[in-house]
Amino acid sequence: MCGIFGYCSFLKEKERKEIVEILCSGLARQEYRGYDSCGIGIDGDKKDEVFFFKDVGKVAGLRKTIAESKADFSKTFASQVSIAHTRWATHGPPSHINCHPIRSDPTNEFIVVHNGIVTNSNALRQVLQKRGYKFESETDTEAVAILAKYIYDSQPEKRMSFTSLVKAVLKELEGSFAFVFKSIHYPNEVVTARRGSPLLIGVKTDKKLKVDFVDVELSGADAERQTIDSLAPKDPASLLAPPTQPKMSRRQSRNFMSEDGLPQPIEFFIASDAAAIVEHTKRVLYLEDDDIAHIAEGQLHIHRLRRDDNDKPDLPSTRNIETLEIEIAAIMKGKFDHFMQKEIFEQPESVVNTMRGRVNFEGHKVTLGGLRAYLPFIRRCRRIVFCACGTSYHSALATRAIFEELTEIPVVIELASDFLDRKTPIFRDDVCVFVSQSGETADTILALRYCLERGALCVGVVNSVGSTLSRETHCGIHINAGPEIGVASTKAYTSQYIALMLMALQLSEDRISLSERRNSIIQGLYELPNQIKAVLDVDKSLRELAGSVLANQRSLLLMGRGYQHATCLEGALKIKEISYMHSEGILAGELKHGPLALIDENMPVIIIMTQDSLYPKVQSAFAQITARKAHPIVICNEGDTDVNAEYFIRVPKTVDCLQGLLNIIPLQLLSYHLAVKNGFDVDFPRNLAKSVTTE
Repeated sequence: MCGIFGYCSFLKEKERKEIVEILCSGLARQEYRGYDSCGIGIDGDKKDEVFFFKDVGKVAGLRKTIAESKADFSKTFASQVSIAHTRWATHGPPSHINCHPIRSDPTNEFIVVHNGIVTNSNALRQVLQKRGYKFESETDTEAVAILAKYIYDSQPEKRMSFTSLVKAVLKELEGSFAFVFKSIHYPNEVVTARRGSPLLIGVKTDKKLKVDFVDVELSGADAERQTIDSLAPKDPASLLAPPTQPKMSRRQSRNFMSEDGLPQPIEFFIASDAAAIVEHTKRVLYLEDDDIAHIAEGQLHIHRLRRDDNDKPDLPSTRNIETLEIEIAAIMKGKFDHFMQKEIFEQPESVVNTMRGRVNFEGHKVTLGGLRAYLPFIRRCRRIVFCACGTSYHSALATRAIFEELTEIPVVIELASDFLDRKTPIFRDDVCVFVSQSGETADTILALRYCLERGALCVGVVNSVGSTLSRETHCGIHINAGPEIGVASTKAYTSQYIALMLMALQLSEDRISLSERRNSIIQGLYELPNQIKAVLDVDKSLRELAGSVLANQRSLLLMGRGYQHATCLEGALKIKEISYMHSEGILAGELKHGPLALIDENMPVIIIMTQDSLYPKVQSAFAQITARKAHPIVICNEGDTDVNAEYFIRVPKTVDCLQGLLNIIPLQLLSYHLAVKNGFDVDFPRNLAKSVTTE
């Protein structure tokens, strides 16, 4: 939720028009995160001047507002700092005054963009108002901007460094956040900070950097503590210890200089997501919680915020500059009308990418390198606890049965928010698996930290390399589905499904009695990409179905049993998300316990009747609903002649535990066509965000 973008250039001449285009483009790349207003703050014509451009609505509207302004867009800057933001309203409705960047006062001494929520903002607001400071917006962010001004005003004799000032501000804040600060008192400087909300910095230079990492600068006490910690004995056998790097007691960061040691032109890009940066540079570093990054005069320095004496003793002393693997083409729509449509049709390739290098189809062997060292521990665990939200929860539910069958380990599936609300008991011999497409889902990350505190082995299954979840878990699996821009998850669901399937297969490889079952599943995985292509070929008939049988319907029931219960829940979620039609996934075995009361000739029903061991029981449910005059749409296997219905969606037959991968695709396409038919925004449905970074 919300998207931050910042652009800093040093010794790199840029026209204001070009700067504005970089900012707007960076915001547009993060539209999927969900927002209802947007704005940018750039250097004005004078040294102590800031120009704001804001708009309630989409980035396209902001571009129009900028085009209509009378600012001199031909003005050139040798060095400059600009910040931008897409806001998801939490404190105060979408309005021009509540739109970020937020200022501290009418002279714009400090301006701030912010993701997350400052939970003690009301208390800060009251204290600052008593000291004579006036507020103009309803946002929690304004308390932060005014607090920065208050701290600056309170020390007129001795000017603090920008980093020290921001540290003083952050120590007063509670909640989760990612901030970018800009000030007229510190021209061409910017300070960023994060706690619980993602933030990364891209670096672009003409010449090769002297080093490919940035040291974490420590104050005297911090440096002394870290040096002592680095000499303490470590237990190399401890698998459950959080991953650490060798400790070094550096106090100053290496400069971003060229190989000849001279300052060089450089550009920095600050963003909530790598998709906003990849068109400019692939060299990025990810900030950790409580990192404070300061950019000035072409230099990047990283500091730590110490909140108390117990603050994370095991901290890596550098932040590595990594190379992004994604290509700009991967975040473009290409020949498709919408990102969601593109991502549905990418699934034959995305499932191959999830399996590539991990499945030996000839030898019927699965190898997940990220889990190799932890397999003995996982096989001996008391239970496996899956924790996720939304679509990721459904992928865990879809694979629970195969985990229990292949490993004979009890499996629990938890919604992350409810998991935390219940304070679920977790033990040291539990294995907790956290599934998240973005790797930044707030509830899932809080559940992860809850489990880490209790000594459980924590496994991450994520799509985003470098995300918080991938860094804080002991081990895990990257699903390698590629960037997913559409808010309604499609290819990430099928890739998560396969990644979890591979995990179950690898855990069971020591069980000879199950080798035949394992081999049949691996053979099914081999055939899967071509079968998905066959399902995508029915797209035209699904479009016609959306425009006829389901046209103008207000509600829809989906039902199935066994492996297909998760398919029904996920299909119903897709239809809810983007077509705004009420839809409900029902376990067919529960039909007689209430839902049957809804069935009549006017209630549209989709029933999944692909052939497996539960096929006779689903036939019984089919008979019950047709006896109540329902006219169900049946998802069944090709060549199945045992079902007598008016409407069919036929899919290829595969192994029972993989059938859900094929059955979900018609439901994804159906939800897409229902949304398009009704003229809804497919990629950015109302009230939703791709990356849910607040509780």
